[in-house]
Amino acid sequence: MRELDNHLVLTKQVVGEINLTDRFSKEDLTAIGQMVWEGYERDEQSRAAWLRRMQSAMDLAMQLQTAKSFPFPDCANVKFPLVTIAAMQWHARAYPVLLNSPDLVKCRVLGPDPDGKKKDRAERISAHMSYQFLEEDEGWEEQHDRGLLSLSIVGTIFKKTYFDADKEHNVSELVQAKDLVMNYFARSTEDCRRKTHIFTMWRNEIYSRIQLKMFRDVSGEAWYNSPPPRTDPPAQNYRSEVRTGTSPTTSPDDLTPYYVLEQHVDLDLDGDGYAEPYVVTIERESKCVLRIVTRFEYNQIDFDKSGKRIVSIRSLEYFTKYCFIPSPDGGVYDIGFGILLGPLNESVNGAINLIFDGAIVATSAGGFLGRGVKLRGGQYSFRPFSWDRVDSTGEELSKGIFPLPVREPPAVLFQLLTLLIEYTNRISGATDVNVGENPGQNTPKYNMQAMLQEGQKVYSSIFKRQWRAMKQEFKKAWIINSFFLPRETTRTNAGVEIAREDYAGDSRAIVPGADPNLVSSGEKLQQAGMVKQSAMMTPGYNRDEVERRFLRALGITQIAEVFPGADKVPPLPQPKVEIEKLKVQQKHQDNQIRVLEKVLDLQEAAKKQAAEIRKLGAETLKILSEVGTEKQRANIEQFAAQVDAITQMDEATRANIDQVIQQLMPAAAGKEGEGGKEGGNEPGGMGGMAGKPANAPMAQGGVPA
Repeated sequence: MRELDNHLVLTKQVVGEINLTDRFSKEDLTAIGQMVWEGYERDEQSRAAWLRRMQSAMDLAMQLQTAKSFPFPDCANVKFPLVTIAAMQWHARAYPVLLNSPDLVKCRVLGPDPDGKKKDRAERISAHMSYQFLEEDEGWEEQHDRGLLSLSIVGTIFKKTYFDADKEHNVSELVQAKDLVMNYFARSTEDCRRKTHIFTMWRNEIYSRIQLKMFRDVSGEAWYNSPPPRTDPPAQNYRSEVRTGTSPTTSPDDLTPYYVLEQHVDLDLDGDGYAEPYVVTIERESKCVLRIVTRFEYNQIDFDKSGKRIVSIRSLEYFTKYCFIPSPDGGVYDIGFGILLGPLNESVNGAINLIFDGAIVATSAGGFLGRGVKLRGGQYSFRPFSWDRVDSTGEELSKGIFPLPVREPPAVLFQLLTLLIEYTNRISGATDVNVGENPGQNTPKYNMQAMLQEGQKVYSSIFKRQWRAMKQEFKKAWIINSFFLPRETTRTNAGVEIAREDYAGDSRAIVPGADPNLVSSGEKLQQAGMVKQSAMMTPGYNRDEVERRFLRALGITQIAEVFPGADKVPPLPQPKVEIEKLKVQQKHQDNQIRVLEKVLDLQEAAKKQAAEIRKLGAETLKILSEVGTEKQRANIEQFAAQVDAITQMDEATRANIDQVIQQLMPAAAGKEGEGGKEGGNEPGGMGGMAGKPANAPMAQGGVPA
């Protein structure tokens, strides 16, 4: 890079500007654009071999068929879906376990927390960041879903996390490995000093950024006022049309997108000998610089003791790498099932196609014709139930036609094919048990569980790598929140009150909500059930939290409404109190039984008294009809007095029955051994019921009234 005419002076104002291109001359911008382009080309060449492997892996996964002419034109061209099955099986396990919404992000409490303030802050941050990723950034979950599938095939994807000024919230978008160009032998994504992100932009997007002063005004440039040429970068044009079923645009128009290179690179633009981290954006074909912006904040600069010279700068990192299987050669781009299983899949394809080609040759008519056979020239084709006339006899035909000798495919080829598929499944973990197939009848439960655990070990280390990458992505969002959230407390759409000061702590507290040690929802539910069972038998557990985790493992949403907590509901009664209540209830029932027995006795006495009254009345009528003299008048009066006494007794009995029935329930609920208000302790009385006075007057004849 040539010496610049103008140099920056890194003040706080310069670091905070959204575009620094107006501080350089046209010649300086041309030199910077050329430098960006040359660095991009060098990095692209360093990863050329990996790019070819990656494209071949994607072709296998998408069952892309290419024309074949060996061993004969239009021969068999089968693509066996080994890579596709492996990728789909891993993706089916990863997606529901890693994205266990709504608790996507979890903030831990670091250090002592005597007053509980750290716990409250951690809960606010967890709810807020989960809302940011799942609700505010609407495309995050869909892109993460797509990225997990691509990751299993290619081996590497990237997530670009930044604050979008247009949308006014954080964005974490998927970047395919082919679209982020780095030197292949860089030690890591963070340590790589030059990263180039390739993406497309519409003309309207460039225009909007020009009006917002984010891009330099290039409205007068020739490339901007003409349709972009149809020249895809190497990572884009390799079989892209064949794979997607489209054809290249032959005549670009104003709606054809431009290719833009956004390079995150260290440049010494202030001329002090220390290269500062910048983001330089250029248009790919013209190499025109659109934007230059710092990749650090002013408070991230470390000066020497004099405060004038820069010692180091802690730059902001936008990209997070997701790794499937680390590359054994130490490259920054890792490997997936497509690259790992590609050679085996190609061998399986070749063996299957040989079997098909042999079957075609064996079932097709073909051979040699002798000179003595009288047939017209050209090729012959036959139809079912057709007979063609020839000038030769049957004997001449049998002697002059010799079928082509064809051998059956050797049995060892089938054995080799079975061996290749078996070992491919071992590598990918797509065994019978793991893909949901029955390994055999009467398989013991212990053996089945052991096979599942061994089969899932293939995925366990990969799951931990994804968990680690998600942690790094969430930490970047934490840092962005510490810069761009409002300083005053605000209430988000998630119902959480949050402020910038909440993110002033250590970003190491943030982790994904998923458990990296569990590779299936069944394992998660089993673990939660075992913890709940242990909490019921062993004191010291936080049972409310155990119950919430169990409900979360079941997939229950709105847990606070289902289980508000033991302290939010009335306490359960004491066992001793309940036993005493049962005893009182039993006594109450016994009292009811005794009262009912008394009522039955009174009713039986009333029946007898009524019968006696009817009998006496009949006798009275008989006496009156037979004896009408004054001699019997005294007997009749005495007899009538007895009838009146029995009648009064019957009325009193019935009144007692009614009183007992009316007072049955409240009387039985009274205290044991206590009487009612009027005669509970009197002789002949019962608890709660008026008894007969002991000195009740006797009617004439000795019958109580």
